[in-house]
Amino acid sequence: MHRTGIALALFSAVLFGASTPLAKLLLGAIDPWMLAGLLYLGAGLGLAGVHLGRTALRLPPREAPLKAADLPWLGLVILAGGVLGPLLLMFGLARSDAASAALLLNLEGLATMAIAWLVLRENVDRRLLAGAAAILAGAAVLSWQGGAALGWGAPLIAGACLCWGIDNNLTRKLSSADPVEIAMLKGLVAGAVNLSLALAAGVPLPPVGGIAAAAVVGFLGYGVSLALFVLGLRHLGAARTGAYFSLAPFVGAVLAVALLGEPLTVRLVIAGGLMALGLWLHLSERHAHEHAHAALAHAHRHSHDAHHQHAHGPDVPPGEPHTHWHVHASLRHSHPHYPDLHHRHRHGADERPDHGH
Repeated sequence: MHRTGIALALFSAVLFGASTPLAKLLLGAIDPWMLAGLLYLGAGLGLAGVHLGRTALRLPPREAPLKAADLPWLGLVILAGGVLGPLLLMFGLARSDAASAALLLNLEGLATMAIAWLVLRENVDRRLLAGAAAILAGAAVLSWQGGAALGWGAPLIAGACLCWGIDNNLTRKLSSADPVEIAMLKGLVAGAVNLSLALAAGVPLPPVGGIAAAAVVGFLGYGVSLALFVLGLRHLGAARTGAYFSLAPFVGAVLAVALLGEPLTVRLVIAGGLMALGLWLHLSERHAHEHAHAALAHAHRHSHDAHHQHAHGPDVPPGEPHTHWHVHASLRHSHPHYPDLHHRHRHGADERPDHGH
């Protein structure tokens, strides 16, 4: 399950990382505010097509639907990550070269990790902290402008990363629900809000070709990427999913150099090396100790592993994985794990993790 979570987080990162230089290309013809709306609206409409397709084909539900209690959290997710985050990124991209902007997006992983550690009290060990320090050093090298001050693009992109860090930690509370439904609603609402605000401010609609291009980039780089990220949160928790997502800026930087012909500067190489070191430290972490599971009842997609040994009633669909309300009995054991849905526990003096790799 850990490998599955890592693969989901990394694939999510590749899709989002590729969207940054592609969005930079679109900014030549589309206003930043308008583009922020079109990207998320494309994500929402594309995933709505997926959702309707599943319904039309009468496929059995494999994920738990959102509940009424989830809606306030979803509203905050949409505001922070769907409205403010992309808006700040588009204005920051308009004032930065695409390669530097792509690498600065590493700050999203740091913001996610800091909030998960300091606010939600997820376990973050020394290896993750060392990786975070290396990534932050790379961002500082990248943002420094001639020994004086930061350009306006850097703080705007950093603000977007903070918004997404808040978004990622709030989304962790929804990670047991259907990821397509979460990403679809986020895209539709956030895209409609930013598009409406842009039109109200007098921003003209771009040509049909520009709208279609933004919709495709948004569907893959924001919609599919977000759905995969939610699944990663389910398996890894917010801090580690954010850490693995740090691959996204490297994908964006490489594509910016290859597609946009931007120079491969010494500063870019040094910053990329520091960030690569930080990512390696994150990827090479191992966490194992004896831990206790309190009794728990919830619904989510699962197979019958060591944590899911329960009886089924007649209303449970056959086959695995499947989704239904189930009860976990209290359990104590030891194995490698991350803070997924079933391992969000405190770490005391009698539960010392193994930090080897």
